[in-house]
Amino acid sequence: MTAVGTVAGGAGGHEPTKPYPLQAPPRSPSKTPTESDSPWHPPRQPPMAPPLAAPRFHAALPRGLLLRPRKPLPTWRRAARPDDQDLYVDDDIGDGFSFSGGKYAEAEGPSKSDEWFAQGRMVKAHALYGNKEKAKDPFFGLTMGSGSQSSGDVFNWFCAEAGSSSNPTVLLIHGFPSQAYSYRNVLPVLADKYRCIAFDWLGFGFSDKPQPKYGFDYTLDEYTSALESLIDAVAPDKLSIVVQGYFAPIVVKYAKEHQDKLNHLILVNPPITDKHAKLPSTLACFSNFLLGEVFSQDPLRASDKALTSSGPYMMKEEDATVYRRPYLVSGASGFALNAITRAMEKDLKAYIESMRSILASDSWNTKTTICWGLRDRWLTYDGVEDFCDGLKHNVVQLPMAGHHAQEDRGEELGNIIKRILRG
Repeated sequence: MTAVGTVAGGAGGHEPTKPYPLQAPPRSPSKTPTESDSPWHPPRQPPMAPPLAAPRFHAALPRGLLLRPRKPLPTWRRAARPDDQDLYVDDDIGDGFSFSGGKYAEAEGPSKSDEWFAQGRMVKAHALYGNKEKAKDPFFGLTMGSGSQSSGDVFNWFCAEAGSSSNPTVLLIHGFPSQAYSYRNVLPVLADKYRCIAFDWLGFGFSDKPQPKYGFDYTLDEYTSALESLIDAVAPDKLSIVVQGYFAPIVVKYAKEHQDKLNHLILVNPPITDKHAKLPSTLACFSNFLLGEVFSQDPLRASDKALTSSGPYMMKEEDATVYRRPYLVSGASGFALNAITRAMEKDLKAYIESMRSILASDSWNTKTTICWGLRDRWLTYDGVEDFCDGLKHNVVQLPMAGHHAQEDRGEELGNIIKRILRG
């Protein structure tokens, strides 16, 4: 988002000079320099700087408002906006909350985002509710850009897949907030023995991000039913599930009703104790009224900080561009982030209590393993082993990983998952 400031002209800053006699004696060439300091000859003022030129009109406009004819769209945007022909705006028209370039925008040409998008496919799952009215921003009532609109009667989910379809299926589910891209180093480790699918939740990555109240409200209950729709679409037969972070309670709630479909459930740094019910300040700030909307439109705060503040992860610039991409394109990701954060703050405690109850119940027969990155700065390990004592669940520690273990130690986590699934 380009900030537009005003430039004041003139040098300014000089104090007004004192009045001098109307008739001063003529200055003699023979006078010494010290004589110029007399009341009859005031000291010379420094020359005034020329006025600064006012900025050109186009230079003063936010970059996202400038039309650029026939600029080629990256592959993933062409797929998302097939009707773009002659002109397009860097930011979707009417979506005035988004970033569209600057220091953190990607360079021209192929990027990591394009490469990642090319590895996946769009899957339709989970029907929209409502009458498909055009989404408007919550402050001024202006129609939002296409990124904030529902694309049809059924949502589009981005899914990256690796391995043969004849192999057992493993579904890799990212945490909050993250993307399927976080499993990029896990997929190739598992691909020789399993069919692996990593997807972006609605509101994240390349999946649909409708404005809240226009087809999807990002509540935990909605995510649970949406997950069921997606699994039915991509894995109708039995599968194993790996889920990381704050989406784990949603997956456990789904699994309770579908144990017959699950071979194994692996929870990576899930919120499982009472202390885990409170979101860390890095995420909680997105739920603040108005301030949260501002923070969520900053790609560095919404993506970089959310990943790097949770553990030892050192993000490479080429990877950061993938995580920033949704926030650079439009404000849709930011508004989705606000909505899910508020839903988490409201319902996370109840979902954690439900998850604990499900995992501890006699009716729970699914093989369950908890993997824990011990350098998690968001969720403490205290109480995790105590909960698992006496239950059938195994605990595997990753000493060098943090909250997003698949980012910190992707290959190591992949090999752990492979060993767990082999029994």
